Amino acid sequence: MTVSGDPPGRSLGQGRGVLRRKPIEHIQEPEGAANEQLTRTLGLWQLTAIGIGGIIGAGIFALAGTVANGTAGPAVLVSFLIAGVASAAAAFSYAEFAGLIPKAGSAYTYGYAVLGELGGWFIGWDLLLEYTAIVAVVAIGISGYFNFLLNDLGAELPTWMLGAPGTGEGHRVDLIAVILCLFVAYLLNLGIKNAARFETAVVVLKVLVVLLVIVVGFFHVKTSNYSPFFPYGVGGAFTGAAVVFFAVFGYDAMSTAAEESKDAQRHMPKAIIYSLAISMVLYVLACLVLTGMQHYTDIDKESGFSTAFQSVGLSGIADVIAVGAIIGILTVMFTFMLGVTRVWFSMSRDGLLPHWFAKTHPTRRVPTRVTWIVGVASAGIAGFVKIGEAAELTNIGILLAFAVVCTSVIVLRYRRPDLPRQFHCPWMPFLPAVGVVASIWLITYLHWETWLRFAVWFVVGLVIYFGYSYRRSELAKAEAAQGEREPQV
Repeated sequence: MTVSGDPPGRSLGQGRGVLRRKPIEHIQEPEGAANEQLTRTLGLWQLTAIGIGGIIGAGIFALAGTVANGTAGPAVLVSFLIAGVASAAAAFSYAEFAGLIPKAGSAYTYGYAVLGELGGWFIGWDLLLEYTAIVAVVAIGISGYFNFLLNDLGAELPTWMLGAPGTGEGHRVDLIAVILCLFVAYLLNLGIKNAARFETAVVVLKVLVVLLVIVVGFFHVKTSNYSPFFPYGVGGAFTGAAVVFFAVFGYDAMSTAAEESKDAQRHMPKAIIYSLAISMVLYVLACLVLTGMQHYTDIDKESGFSTAFQSVGLSGIADVIAVGAIIGILTVMFTFMLGVTRVWFSMSRDGLLPHWFAKTHPTRRVPTRVTWIVGVASAGIAGFVKIGEAAELTNIGILLAFAVVCTSVIVLRYRRPDLPRQFHCPWMPFLPAVGVVASIWLITYLHWETWLRFAVWFVVGLVIYFGYSYRRSELAKAEAAQGEREPQV
């Protein structure tokens, strides 16, 4: 209900204190001042392209080789299938929420509406780190292909700028990855309509490159390379799934753009399902080709497909793949930087972070302040952190967010069965429960150092929440105003 006398856009949901929840009934109402609102310009296929752009990229062009050589071997295919099943269970939960709560913020907003303010804060704070780290991981992946392409053309960059410290002799910073992060921030600041057009065009190009890899590579597959299929045991396949998981959930970041969709309640659920289904088919076929063309011990960890084609005498196609990877992986950076800026924007508009961050550009209607901050932060991670460490850091947070979203969709289905849902998650509550179990299971395969880094980030978040957000959120203000109007006993 809206509290009488409250400023416009401030309403009080159910619950008190850390359990106060955003009122779902008001999801269609504009929130915040005019300079804290986004513009609805995205259609179904633009949303689907953003989803595919977030899913296909580093998983195929970077992590497939990394996991095949050293973690799972040819069973990298199984790793992607395991991650895909876990992701699909969560995707249906996201689809139900996207049709029900078409607001910016995705999992953060869903958690705030169902589990309460502390639950929403936990997910939002988690996603700020995870999405930013994903942007950095992808930038590092592009850098590897860029260096491969230059070497193949006879050019050689200074050693100091080729990678983060510890990744190679003489490496000081991954300068290419730093520049890419700043470029994507610039692109997003041009406005969502222009940026989405660029994203759609590049996604089409990327899919064509992947199809080229599959079709041409199929004729150079040697079945002997698939043996042994599980060189690191079945456990290696599960460990690989925990590493590649972030490569199969770009739809999550895409759903943060709900407020920029023309018809989010109808289009968002479809875009989530379409993007995951198309991407998983391409992932499976690409992994079969990669591990069939080269023995897993010979696969290059940074530019697997390019070196695989080069090994069979197809240097020209190898160069095309490298160019396609460089351009195509940019779409992953675009999707996740879009995601983190919209989560940050939503948290700031809700008062959990300072409103200063929620201000949008007067004409382009995008949150330029947080976009540049994220661009600089991701550039710092990309320039000085190893790709494996950054990838695992992203996965623990996303897996926890998936578990929370799957739990929330079950809770809300039984708490509020009357709400008008554009999409219903099938096999309730079994399918979301599978998503919860699978997510927690995959988390157990991550290294203890990843847990430590995440714990530190979580503690910092709790300090900020109880030191600032708890009393300054919009719901806290509405709660206090209601308390002042209630008669004293």
